[in-house]
Amino acid sequence: MSKSKKTEPKITKDINLKDPQYYFSRELSWLEFNRRVLAEALDSRTPLLERLKFLAIFSSNLDEFFMVRVAGIKRQIEAQVNKVTSDGRTPQQQLNTIHERLLPMVTEQHQYFEHKIKLELAQNGIHLLSYIDLNQEQRSYLQHYFEEGIFPVLTPLAIDRSHPFPYLSNLSLNLAVVLKNPETKEELFARVKVPSSLPRFISLPKELRVQANGEFAAWIGVPIGQVIAHNLEFLFPGMDIQDYYIFRITRDADLEVQEDEADDLLLAIEQELRKRRVGGSVVRLEINSSMPDYFRSLLIDELEIEPEDIYTVDGLMGLRDLMYFLSLPLPELKDKPWSAVLPRWMRDSEDIIPATSGEDDKDIFAILRQKDVLVHHPYHSFSATVQQFISQAAYDPQVLAIKMTLYRTSGDSPIVNTLIDAAENGKQVAVLVEIKARFDEENNIQWAKKLEQTGVHVVYGLVGLKTHTKIVMVVRQEPDGIRRYVHIGTGNYNPKTARLYTDLGLLSARPELGADLTDLFNFLTGYSRQQSYRKLLVAPVNMRQRFLELIRRETEHAHQGKNGRIVAKMNSLVDPEIIEALYEASQAGVGIDLIVRGMCSLRPGLEGISDHIKVISIIGRFLEHSRIFYFNNGGKEEVYIGSADWMPRNLNRRVEAITPIDDPDIAKELQEILGIMLSDNRKAWDLQPDGQYIQRRPAENAPELCAHDILMEAALKS
Repeated sequence: MSKSKKTEPKITKDINLKDPQYYFSRELSWLEFNRRVLAEALDSRTPLLERLKFLAIFSSNLDEFFMVRVAGIKRQIEAQVNKVTSDGRTPQQQLNTIHERLLPMVTEQHQYFEHKIKLELAQNGIHLLSYIDLNQEQRSYLQHYFEEGIFPVLTPLAIDRSHPFPYLSNLSLNLAVVLKNPETKEELFARVKVPSSLPRFISLPKELRVQANGEFAAWIGVPIGQVIAHNLEFLFPGMDIQDYYIFRITRDADLEVQEDEADDLLLAIEQELRKRRVGGSVVRLEINSSMPDYFRSLLIDELEIEPEDIYTVDGLMGLRDLMYFLSLPLPELKDKPWSAVLPRWMRDSEDIIPATSGEDDKDIFAILRQKDVLVHHPYHSFSATVQQFISQAAYDPQVLAIKMTLYRTSGDSPIVNTLIDAAENGKQVAVLVEIKARFDEENNIQWAKKLEQTGVHVVYGLVGLKTHTKIVMVVRQEPDGIRRYVHIGTGNYNPKTARLYTDLGLLSARPELGADLTDLFNFLTGYSRQQSYRKLLVAPVNMRQRFLELIRRETEHAHQGKNGRIVAKMNSLVDPEIIEALYEASQAGVGIDLIVRGMCSLRPGLEGISDHIKVISIIGRFLEHSRIFYFNNGGKEEVYIGSADWMPRNLNRRVEAITPIDDPDIAKELQEILGIMLSDNRKAWDLQPDGQYIQRRPAENAPELCAHDILMEAALKS
């Protein structure tokens, strides 16, 4: 790890480091993160369909932000909770500022899509049209499509004295229809829900995609809402269709489980999930600017919202559905495809397990008996490393037990099926399935029940704590006794996200790590008050204390004239106590580089406070999800990886595990990864003292350095 330039610290005494002026709002910092996501969509250097992807991610992120964060703030206001945040804002002040910051971002997103992206799509043969732009033949096709495939699914709901305003489901797209009875001239209202069970975009068959030049377009279609809107006469025969207005709502979707009062945590979660399907109070209403004031007022009254909860959208609503276009077979409009490779330690190994059919597999246990190894996804293959480690354990006759945690996994998880096979092969299999993993609760409950039915010991998590740690332990009988093999990672055991998220994992047979994981699993599955671990930093037991000790050790080294140095990479940094310790380290002259993808409440570059702290964020084709922590330690460098961010929830309310890296080659490799991240001048953003992020640009005649591209190239060459 390169050392920062040594400068004399400028220490200012009598500074209250808890002062709100030294902290950024967590919520506003998240909005700045999503602004960086939006910037990827606005960047012409990003391939066209990838820009659509980032528009979709921006919208999906906002949906969750409203369902969880904004909903939580609103609940505080309703409960008259006026506790201020670390940056000094009350809940109402937070809500007001969120609305103020977010309005121009949403406007920019939709204007860019409507006036820029759609034109570029058309230039590349992708035509997302309005219904009125179709020719008669195309309209006839869609009318038939409507009658056969959409009309039977729709349920128009009248709104009048005998038909109360209908309940609107979370994230639903709706048509407010204005009708007139031709006999009585009475004006009537109805609501038609756009079915989420049907495709959002209806494509025309190839024979109807002929362009003016005689060539076929790659894709031509319209949003399903427009197909419904232009065929409303089928829903309301004999009525005059006056107008229609599209709107979309977002509801509070956070679960509120009273764990201390729940006799059965699984049952309590299932009951809350049923409530979520219905949804809580409305926290956002999206409408088109064409909606008249009287109908806007009707929605405000019926949905019991404030005018500030309304976001006006000109154009297509619910842009999260733009992810659909990534499925089009147009590789020239996407990132170059990437296929994960086998890491060198596996390719070079001569230890194999003879296969009964097909190619022999590498003997991972034999490799780990010789050395620790590191996996770095998506550069290294997840299926051929971590998944293979679990699979080999499931079928190895010498393996006695497999224990692991599952926070999130894919809907068709091969790992879960492998664990079932292991149990059927007579091995003791214990799995902690975290059924409180937000928005994955239902999926996890289904897997947990399936595992239980096949004889796997399933634990549903701990009361008051989410189990977020990513760990596997394999217990194997060997000639010299029982040996434990472990995987300690930063990411979920999910083969799908392993292709999209950057994550790290340590595979090891070190006895101390095996002993620590044994103690940790006993804490998770039984009754244990384990307060110390040999190697691991475990939350909520000793992790906060150990991180503070590591930071303060660098502070002490700096006071002694040594080169204090910290480099930390994580998803979010919002913990006030950790931030205060970093400020103190900076005041002592410790050089601190932070790579924080998302929220960061720390203000870098403040004179006398954080002069020696720099913060960058990297947003690109892969989601930066790995956590790495480097401490110079007076030249005796220490590197750690694991599942935790520097957030109160990770340090206080979750079970997390961080492991030290004892192998010097792996420690060096991790330092090189950090160095590549810090040198990025293509996807990196520098956080300014005022909270703004400025994207880096290569200097004139300097090469473009994109961390993801460099790491892909390095993986191919290794």
